[in-house]
Amino acid sequence: MQIIEQFTDIAAVDMIFKVLDVLLVWYVVYKALTLIKGTKAVQLLKGLLIVVLAKFATYVFRLDTLDWLLQEVIEWGFLAIIIIFQPEIRRALEQIGRGKLFQRTNSQQEDEQTRLIEAMKKSVSYMAKRRIGALISIEKDTGLNEYVETGIKMDAAISSELMINIFIPNTPLHDGAVIIQKNQISASACYLPLSESAFISKELGTRHRAALGLSEVTDAITIVVSEETGAISITANGNLHRNLTITEFEELLRKMWFGPEQDSNLASKWTWGGKKNG
Repeated sequence: MQIIEQFTDIAAVDMIFKVLDVLLVWYVVYKALTLIKGTKAVQLLKGLLIVVLAKFATYVFRLDTLDWLLQEVIEWGFLAIIIIFQPEIRRALEQIGRGKLFQRTNSQQEDEQTRLIEAMKKSVSYMAKRRIGALISIEKDTGLNEYVETGIKMDAAISSELMINIFIPNTPLHDGAVIIQKNQISASACYLPLSESAFISKELGTRHRAALGLSEVTDAITIVVSEETGAISITANGNLHRNLTITEFEELLRKMWFGPEQDSNLASKWTWGGKKNG
């Protein structure tokens, strides 16, 4: 009986190590894919996969000549892979040496967030100084596809230059809202629902009412640049934060877009019941 129990314990431990082995392999493959993401290595891996599939097909259909040719390609391919992937391999080894391999994903996310915030900051600052009216909505958990469909699809990377060009007066796309989904400009010239709240200041125009209207029915963040005064505002969760300096705008946008949800009373001077000059 004791022997059976020992055997059971050994089998259980062996199973645990096998599961751990699979998980480690999966994690290493995952980290390797994140390491080469966005590099030419992705396309090369696709080509390698096609070669392997072709090799399997030649074996099944007995295409001997082609099978021999692909076998030669595969045998010499390992040397070619080392040469072609040399920059990626060197970068991976350097990160292992620095102990930063497992931090790469977070670092990439932080770099992307910084790039997006800088692009928004630069474009909003440019438009505010020149009193160029702008309306930019950022999708969070609630989908904005019904509003995207009212505009013109773009699916473009976010850049300050593109954002500024969209809102330049008398251009085809300047009228309406830009909607950002998954860190991309999804569409421009979109129509947003207007707020019907009786508590909105009469000073606020259509852009502010549209921004508030969207914030009342979704969890989206909407940025407004006033065409009359150049004032910068942000709406979220039914609240309008007005007359932000560019530093306040950057901090608030970063917290709302990438950080935890902020309390609706984040700062009394930002709420639409606070300042009068919009």
